[in-house]
Amino acid sequence: MVSLEPVPHEPAALVSIGSERALVLADYHAGIEIELRRRGIELPSRAADRRESVLSLLDRTGADRLVVLGDLATDIGEPNPEERREIRTLLERVTERVPTTIVKGNHDGAIESVVDAVVSDYDPEHEIHVTPTDGYRAGSVGFVHGHTWPDTDVLGADVIGMGHEHPMVRLTDAVGGSRTERTWLRGPLCPEPFETHYGTPLDVEGNLVVFPAFNDLTGGTWTNTGQEFLAPYLPVGFGTAQAYLLNGTRLGTYDQI
Repeated sequence: MVSLEPVPHEPAALVSIGSERALVLADYHAGIEIELRRRGIELPSRAADRRESVLSLLDRTGADRLVVLGDLATDIGEPNPEERREIRTLLERVTERVPTTIVKGNHDGAIESVVDAVVSDYDPEHEIHVTPTDGYRAGSVGFVHGHTWPDTDVLGADVIGMGHEHPMVRLTDAVGGSRTERTWLRGPLCPEPFETHYGTPLDVEGNLVVFPAFNDLTGGTWTNTGQEFLAPYLPVGFGTAQAYLLNGTRLGTYDQI
C-alpha cells in the first residue's frame, strides 16, 4: 500500500512504503538570505528556524527517514561558508534521528562535498544518501527534483514526488487586493512527453505531486497567471493537475483558478 499525504498546514508530506514512513520536503534552500543580500534585500538568517521546523516535523510525525527533493543548497556551485555551516548542522541534527536521502537538484552541484565532510568529521548514526539528478524509486514511489527528465524506472512508479517549481497561486479579492499562497499540485501523468523524449513506449500511469517550496523566501511559479513552468515536461506532463493550499483546500485545476 502506497500513500503520499501532505502534512496539514505544512510544506511537507508523509510517504508510506511498506513499513517505512518518510518525511518528504523540497527546496530547502539553505543560506538563501545570502543570495537575497546579493540582490540588495537584507534579512536576518532564518537557518535555525528552518532546521527546527524540520526536526519538529520529524518528531511530530514519527518518520523513519527524511527525503529532500532537491535544492537543499542555494548556490549553484560550491556552497559558501555560511550556507555550508547551515547544511552541515542540519544534517548532523537530522542524522541523530533518522537516515537522510537527498535527491540532487540543480542547486546541489557540490552537495556531496558537504555530505562527505559530515560523514568524515561527525560519523553520523544514520546514513546520508545522495541520488543522481534523474531521481530514484523506492518500491512504488518515485522521487525527482524536476530540472531534468526522470529516469524511466522512476516514471513507472504509482506516485512521483517532485520539487523545483515552488508552485504558488495569486489570489485576488473583490476589492482588488491580492496575495500569493504556496500550493501543492497533483495530477495524473501524461505519457506523451516522456515517450517523445525517450523515443520508446513507456508504462506511465501514475500520479505526479509537485511540492511547495519548504523555504518561504524562494518565490516561485505562479501557476494561475500564465507563468511558464521550469520542468522540461510540464505542463504537458500533467494537464489536469489540481491545486491545493497548505491547509488542504482544493482550489481546482491549477490554471483555471
